[in-house]
Amino acid sequence: MNYIWITTQFEGFHKYPDAPEEVAFLRNRHRHIFHVKVWIEIFHNERDIEFILFKQKIDTLIKNKDLNDYSCETIADYIHSKLSVIYRNRKIKIEVNEDNENGCEKEY
Repeated sequence: MNYIWITTQFEGFHKYPDAPEEVAFLRNRHRHIFHVKVWIEIFHNERDIEFILFKQKIDTLIKNKDLNDYSCETIADYIHSKLSVIYRNRKIKIEVNEDNENGCEKEY
């Protein structure tokens, strides 16, 4: 299987209302730089999806949606929900992390 990938980032704020007591501070709204990496399946070596255009599409999806109060997992699901309509029948993997420290990786 062959993939291309892009990275992007954006500033966001969220909170974790059900955070365990040991990290109760996460219950309050706080800022992160969310880093996003998206892999998408390609079908030949002449890049049937162009990197720059793919990144622009993802940046537009992020810019046009208020992702505040979304978890990393929910951000990944949102991006996938939009990409799966634009690019049908392709495998997609999405990583979203907070401040390049902690995050999630999801395969669709």
